[in-house]
Amino acid sequence: MAPRTITSFEDRGVPSPPPHAYYPGHPSFPLSSAHPYSSSAYASASYSSGSPRNDRRASSTSSSPPASFLSSEWIDRPIGTEDRVERAQLNRNSARLEYDISVERIDQLPLEKSGHGAKGGKGSKEGKEQLRVAVQEVVELETEYEVDLLPEEHPQQLPLWRKWLAVVVVSCCSFCVTGSSSMAAFTETAVSEDFHISHEVAVLSVSLFTEGMALGPLLTGPLSEMYGRNITYRASFTLMFAFSFGVAFAPDTAVYLIFRFLSGFVGATFLSVAGGTVSDLFKNEEVANPMAFYTCSPFIGPIFGPLVSGFINQNLNWRWTYYILTIWIFVQTILLYICVPETYAPILRKWKAARMRKSTGEEAYWAPLDKQDKDVMKAMLVSFYKPFELIFYERMALLLNLWTSLVLGILYLTFQAFPIIFTEKHGFSIQQSGLTFLGIGIGIVCAMPTQGYFNKLVVRDAKRNGGIAPPESRLYMGEIGAILVPISLFWLSFTTYASVPWVVPIVASIPFGIGLYYVFTAVFTYLVTAYRPLAASAMAGNTAMRCTFAAVFSLFAGYMYDGMGTVGATALLAGIMSVMAPLPFIFRRIGPRLREKSKFAAH
Repeated sequence: MAPRTITSFEDRGVPSPPPHAYYPGHPSFPLSSAHPYSSSAYASASYSSGSPRNDRRASSTSSSPPASFLSSEWIDRPIGTEDRVERAQLNRNSARLEYDISVERIDQLPLEKSGHGAKGGKGSKEGKEQLRVAVQEVVELETEYEVDLLPEEHPQQLPLWRKWLAVVVVSCCSFCVTGSSSMAAFTETAVSEDFHISHEVAVLSVSLFTEGMALGPLLTGPLSEMYGRNITYRASFTLMFAFSFGVAFAPDTAVYLIFRFLSGFVGATFLSVAGGTVSDLFKNEEVANPMAFYTCSPFIGPIFGPLVSGFINQNLNWRWTYYILTIWIFVQTILLYICVPETYAPILRKWKAARMRKSTGEEAYWAPLDKQDKDVMKAMLVSFYKPFELIFYERMALLLNLWTSLVLGILYLTFQAFPIIFTEKHGFSIQQSGLTFLGIGIGIVCAMPTQGYFNKLVVRDAKRNGGIAPPESRLYMGEIGAILVPISLFWLSFTTYASVPWVVPIVASIPFGIGLYYVFTAVFTYLVTAYRPLAASAMAGNTAMRCTFAAVFSLFAGYMYDGMGTVGATALLAGIMSVMAPLPFIFRRIGPRLREKSKFAAH
């Protein structure tokens, strides 16, 4: 704001100065001898000659209103033909005070009129150029310095091998969490016999773990943005390691199911926050490949879980499934501590500001997170409603989340359906039934090398769009996935007869794995780029919705396949996915117009 006018000049005359005119400051605010307008400073001040100017004003401004006002004092002083006044800053009681200094030159006034001679006496007839100087305190403020990272301090400047090591470790953690969810599928029969419960109750070990994964990101998301990704990861897996003991040594059904839910809840960090780590480490033009690698991990995990669990439960007690899982979690926890640095730039800025305050003894250094509201409960409430606000008000987010939720629900439904198809109709053992999931896994692995082709399509769209690829260019991959998923399900449904060789339905599941990879990679990347200001909330909403579908689908799969048969039930799923198939084609074309009208999307 412009400084306030502090006085008015009289035309061609100067009033008699008060006794303390040479000491321009309120008596309650003495100026130090070092200040340019103190009496001692005047005595030693020097001025240079130059061309005279009729009027000159130098002032300091502030965006805050004046905190106090100093009485104006006029100083009449002989000077040369050029005056130079700079902004003064004083230090009083460790606070910075900012002043408005108003200066006007008055030409050749007789000194007897001004009341002072060249040496301070009266009556001299010699004329001198005069300055009137008024000092006003404009605002009292702390001098503060916002701390930012130097280019070489940014996580994106880490060596390539270091960045990829971090991506591999967090991806393996995500793989471990989702693998834990499905490993319980082949323990259900033994658990129901050991605890004397029905098979439907035993299925809750998968559903509750998956529901924990749905709710966990709503807590861990805001915590990671307040305290950093690294501490959230470490706390998550340390707790998961502890809760896995509760599952492995559970004395009864209640303890077993409660600790399964808690394990899924804390492990869910890697389904939402880990994507942020990938984007922290790589620039937009580099993020596609590492994001694709990370995207595979939570979907290969559910395929790997039954495969390993089948062998364990065929030859050992069901508790060994969780003993081995506990060892796996412990190894991943150690790797997290060793291999994954903090990558969240706001936290790194906060740490740097703290180091500078400590090393300099100055409290003036700050980072944006230092001024952010640190109310954890408030952050949690925002985290709970923001993802659902996005889902309810954004048609694109709602429909794409629904699409991915159905695909993941079908994947988890296969944990109940494949044992029915291959055990009852083809006479497979438990470990052989676990191997039938290899078809989906092979499809996911086969899809990964094609990422480079779709990256070229994104680059092509970027060139057409002035160097910036629109988020909709990420949906090319989704279009292929939208076609492959229903084709695979129709193929699978009509090859589940006992007369059809068992290898045919396994081969039929390969396109489902390819389509699953394409669908999730496309939607994840689209949500992160289209809703970049709210990327964490967009991913949290997607995780909550799809994991809830996965939990529910596991519960009714047995009833559905018993009632409709393997052909009818699988064909129904194929028909639903056929209805959803046009979504990526539609949004790739109308997405830009919808984003322009959206208050959440990036424009």
